[in-house]
Amino acid sequence: MAEAHQAVAFQFTVTPDGIDLQLSHQALTEIYLSGMRSWKKRIVRIKNSVITGVYPASPSSWLFVVIAILATMYTRSDPSMGLIAKIQEHLPVSQSMSTQCQAVVSAVLFSTMLWLMLIFTMRLCLKQLLSYHRWMFEQHGKMSTTTKIWVALVRIFSGRKPLLYSYQGSLPNLPVPTIKDTVKRYLESVRPLMDDKEYERMTKLAAEFESSLGNRLQWYLKLKALWASNYVSDWWEEYVYLRGRSPIMVNSNYYGMDFLYVTPTPIQAARAGNSIHSFFLYRRKLNKEELKPSRIPGTVIPLCAAQCERIFNTTRIPGEETDTVQHWQDSDYIVVYHRGRYFRLRVYQAGRLLSPREIEFQIQRILDDPSPPSKGEAKLGALTAGDRVPWAKARTKYFSSGINKRSLDCIEKAAFFVTLDDEEQGMMGDDPAASLDRYAKSLLHGKCYDRWFDKSFTVVYYKNGKNGINAEHSWADAPVLAHVWEYTLATDSFQLGYNAEGHCKGDVDPSLPRPVKLSWEIPPECEEQIAQSLAVAQALADDVDFHVFSFQEFGKGKVKKCRVSPDGFIQMALQLAYFRERGTFCLTYEASMTRLFREGRTETVRSCTNESSAFIRALEGGEAADVCKHLFRVATEKHQLLYRLAMTGAGIDRHLFCLYVVSKYLGVESPFLKEVLSEPWRLSTSQTPIQQVELFDIDNHPEYVSCGGGFGPVADDGYGVSYCILGENMINFHISCKHSCPDTDAHKFGDQIRQALRDLLKLLSPSQTEASKTEESQPKVKKEQ
Repeated sequence: MAEAHQAVAFQFTVTPDGIDLQLSHQALTEIYLSGMRSWKKRIVRIKNSVITGVYPASPSSWLFVVIAILATMYTRSDPSMGLIAKIQEHLPVSQSMSTQCQAVVSAVLFSTMLWLMLIFTMRLCLKQLLSYHRWMFEQHGKMSTTTKIWVALVRIFSGRKPLLYSYQGSLPNLPVPTIKDTVKRYLESVRPLMDDKEYERMTKLAAEFESSLGNRLQWYLKLKALWASNYVSDWWEEYVYLRGRSPIMVNSNYYGMDFLYVTPTPIQAARAGNSIHSFFLYRRKLNKEELKPSRIPGTVIPLCAAQCERIFNTTRIPGEETDTVQHWQDSDYIVVYHRGRYFRLRVYQAGRLLSPREIEFQIQRILDDPSPPSKGEAKLGALTAGDRVPWAKARTKYFSSGINKRSLDCIEKAAFFVTLDDEEQGMMGDDPAASLDRYAKSLLHGKCYDRWFDKSFTVVYYKNGKNGINAEHSWADAPVLAHVWEYTLATDSFQLGYNAEGHCKGDVDPSLPRPVKLSWEIPPECEEQIAQSLAVAQALADDVDFHVFSFQEFGKGKVKKCRVSPDGFIQMALQLAYFRERGTFCLTYEASMTRLFREGRTETVRSCTNESSAFIRALEGGEAADVCKHLFRVATEKHQLLYRLAMTGAGIDRHLFCLYVVSKYLGVESPFLKEVLSEPWRLSTSQTPIQQVELFDIDNHPEYVSCGGGFGPVADDGYGVSYCILGENMINFHISCKHSCPDTDAHKFGDQIRQALRDLLKLLSPSQTEASKTEESQPKVKKEQ
């Protein structure tokens, strides 16, 4: 009841003398300051909407245009060619306004219309400029004259100091590839995976589709592309993510790790204090649009920022047929899970963000709270880890009213979810490799009930000060959350820091209200459903085999000296490793982004090509080194071409996916599309690059880098591989597969990847004599130093 009394601004009692009214000045002050904070946010949003709405011009440019037009009028010239006079004739004003005043008003109206036309023209020009992608296909280090002129024009039309969302209205729409190009590229991609008979059959299916049903489906896609800002993204979110009825834990959610070698403080509450404060600093920048627009590294080309809108205050809501993503405008609290209890922790007091030390103080209160979980509460989170339909039914039946609804609303509307874990994780102990594997599994699924897998993200703080993040996938892709995570890690360690004892810096207001424990009334039937969901989730979690390792024998530094793309090099190593393990090639998925376009998300690069398979067969067949080198370069150049085509809207998989969706809407069957969409991705790969390099001094402090992140296997008999290229001399790998498949083993595949990386570098390196001379000279140099 104490919490309830604190929330009341006034109390009154009826007496024989009248009503005795007692106001709580503290509560009224809190209400006033919260209201002021809310209004400030509204004003900032309105201001940013105006600035973004007139971009690439600025609001002040309106005044410049008005003054220029008025100045020309006073020189007795008419820049409007009679339009100002026409506006004056039809101006609905009273007779009391003088002729001169009417002329000024008419000039201001004309200036405003001229200004809006200039904005529209500039935005159209910028949109056309951003539709130019030929620069991406030029040889590295050699820029054509056309591209140089284009870069200069983009800089001119981009204006000064754009806000986060300034470019949104100027980004081009994702183009719809032609049926002919998509079918041709598809057949080329599956050629190394099929024998002559299978390929001939698929060629006939493709030709039949292209000449008949394909053109009809294409017409609908072109119509959608004219109407919608992106013809893929809404269907991709709905049908790939939200309509999936299997557990999102492992199958969809992904994770990110803490620093590999460093733990800034061993105190769990302190690490949470700095980190949570950093998240809210990022959210403040996000709300004010003070974050710089993301760009392709080393260029002026902006990327779509639409996914940033749903980072915070977002939850996936289960439904029987399809889930929905619910986003709230604001939230001043987080929900914390610890030992089976859920707590609501406000991070704002009297309109200000709590300091890291104050958040640490509140977290420690939760850690010290001895209260037991209520009946059915401890493993409630398992509902979000199991199948979606039982969770949707349970939510409707047991959480749609009363105290359960209020507590569930509190979780779903929170800025994000926090778990205080009793375990210790990270690279530690006598077997650091095994400890990293356990760390990955803990972040991916935990105990299957101690994460809220529906939240946009859950931050996990371990007993030894390590942390990590688990993210739901439907609302955005990994680079968006990685941007937040990089900022949080850097701010936590390099800006906020800790005192000598390892606690957060600053003072504590001891009068802070305690975190509020959420209440639940879980009936036995609901407990039974929780147990069933937990059993499903636990079986899925136990089946996941994970291997995480840091490859430090060499990195992108040596690869670049061989004049090879580091990503292409790693993809060829993955192809070689898979071939050596399984003796065959497989359909390979590499994620590529399409954020050069408005509301763009991802596209697939099919890394297994005719060229890559020819190289691997030559290498494994004992061909001469010169022949293998030539085939390798051809294969990596083809990979780079496919990657660039995917980024510029000429990929094939999203196009085929949308054609399939249209066919389902029309109720027509396509044997070609059905077969294409049912092909398993036995090797699913993704690179997670560091986006904010300026935040980390990797060369001098390589220990202050995240180990990256990973995801579960996409196919039951395949691998999920995530890799992160760090600095010049490190590549981190996250490999997942399933124990239930006798043909997969994450650790054996990791060994194959290591050996493949070594063999490829050996192939591309200078002769052994030169290499040995170089190796002999290196220690001598070190001794001299």
